Amino acid sequence: MSYATNSRPDDGVPQSRHRRRPRRAAAVFCAVAVAAVAVTAGAVALAGTGGDPAPGPAQVAAVAAVATSAPAVAPPAARRATTPPATAATKSASASASTAPGSTPTTRTVAKPGWIAVDQAAWQKQLSAYKGRKIDPAPGSVGNLPEFRADCKYSHRLADDPIVLPGLPGASHMHSFVGNKAVDAGTTAADLMKFTATTCKPVQDHSSYWVPTLYDNATGKPVETTGFRVYYRSLRNKSADVKPMPNGLRMVAGDAKKKVPTPRGAQGQFYCAFYGPGDLDGIARSDNGNWPICGEGATLHFMMQFADCWDGKNLDSPTHKAHVAFGSDQACPSSHPVRIPAITFDIQYGAKGTKAGYYLSSDKVGKSASSMHGDAFVMWDPAFMNKQTKNCILQRRTCDNNGYLR
Repeated sequence: MSYATNSRPDDGVPQSRHRRRPRRAAAVFCAVAVAAVAVTAGAVALAGTGGDPAPGPAQVAAVAAVATSAPAVAPPAARRATTPPATAATKSASASASTAPGSTPTTRTVAKPGWIAVDQAAWQKQLSAYKGRKIDPAPGSVGNLPEFRADCKYSHRLADDPIVLPGLPGASHMHSFVGNKAVDAGTTAADLMKFTATTCKPVQDHSSYWVPTLYDNATGKPVETTGFRVYYRSLRNKSADVKPMPNGLRMVAGDAKKKVPTPRGAQGQFYCAFYGPGDLDGIARSDNGNWPICGEGATLHFMMQFADCWDGKNLDSPTHKAHVAFGSDQACPSSHPVRIPAITFDIQYGAKGTKAGYYLSSDKVGKSASSMHGDAFVMWDPAFMNKQTKNCILQRRTCDNNGYLR
């Protein structure tokens, strides 16, 4: 897969336009461009709650089939409950059965929506191991961008959202999932550690990441991601205070309820990424003006920035944003004192744009890109997360999936 050096996050901060480099250098150069974006974007708070609309009867009735599933675990559709879906007021429910080949089905307790407290004992254990870990020597050729990443492929498609609508299969608009292959509406943090088959590299990343499904407006067929890079990085000029990401953290970036036009130059639009000089906004626009039509060699991309400060107490909140915040170059706000690696989605689609344009599952009527949003349900092998955070972010060195980017 390839990634753009022409970078635009969903907050619409203007970006410089860079020429693509050969494949080996592309990853490094992409990181330079995205890091520059992130530093500017970090101070911008994300607007709206980012939550999906309350499910209607048609949504609840429409349970989507899984496009692909992990051979090592039961596919999400097979793990659904045989009982009627829980209501939004349900605090906990046996929403689906967790099964693995040869095992006896067991019920899962679905996480209740709202504030979800971190397991302080587990968090302090991780911090203690992080503090005691030594930095691995870095080769002299390693760059100084404080980041590591996971490169993921499309996994499956479901009208589920285990963060916004936990325990309610079919109640969401359609989402395209990457990462953990066993995710559905009833997935909990414990499930992410139990069913670890993933489409991401490194395999130590058991997280799930998802966005609303993109559809071709002319055919109504889904256009799935052909590349999905998740950066974990420092947005600031110093990173001595960055702590490893706590397992089970849930976050939403963007706003599923925002439905305004996205003409040329608008914030929150898809953009064109290419190898040579070209226009981020495309050589033309769709008939409704909301979607770029890319030039030769370019494809549609979207970038999305998550917050870099955490309250240290809660893994989720009613808005799925209140427990995290953007800090400044000096510090995190006192209400969110823990600096964490900032997640950035760099999403590539195998499409160039058409006159008919596209629509997102979160805005089929308006057919704009403004409702684009992303969810991150974070779960890593703790030792590997500690290693990457200390070597790559604390030490301010550029890393790829498994270690230093040589």
